Amino acid sequence: MRWDFAEKGRQNMVTWFPRGLRMVLAGRLRARRVLPLSLPLLAACALPLLAATPGRADGRVCHATQGLVGVGIGYRARGGWIAEGWWHIEGSSCKTLIEGPLSSRFYYLYAEDAERGGRWDGPISMCVAEKEFKIAGVTDCVARGFQRAGFQEYDTGEQSSWMVQLTDQPATDGAPAAPGKQGQ
Repeated sequence: MRWDFAEKGRQNMVTWFPRGLRMVLAGRLRARRVLPLSLPLLAACALPLLAATPGRADGRVCHATQGLVGVGIGYRARGGWIAEGWWHIEGSSCKTLIEGPLSSRFYYLYAEDAERGGRWDGPISMCVAEKEFKIAGVTDCVARGFQRAGFQEYDTGEQSSWMVQLTDQPATDGAPAAPGKQGQ
């Protein structure tokens, strides 16, 4: 079964500039004159801020193969089981699926190669949809108009950050082909 993979939560990237720099970059000729003078000042102001920034906690998926994959995740929330997706992850890149510290110990992942049809799955059945989805509950998927997919369980050990690496090589020790990794 192939999914359409309408991307989950697609947002335009917003870049922040200090107010003065934004005005400087508004015109090309003006930026050429002022930017070289502003760069050392900007660097001197930004370095202390970067050094004081604490480590970022989140849940990420990295895709070490070629091509596009669609990823869905599942987790236990206060109100019950939730499955959501699809996030698009290009080959040889990573994407943050959960912003901020992880709130559950166990997370579940299903991914499908949009171009070659391969998948990263597991024995835990959850509901998915062809387009972007956030589905409460894991029972009666077909009766509710969804499909079933097998998700792989990842025990984060209650870490605040976790990363799963999707690879082409199957694991040789009986572990899933997409082992979880802690930290950044």
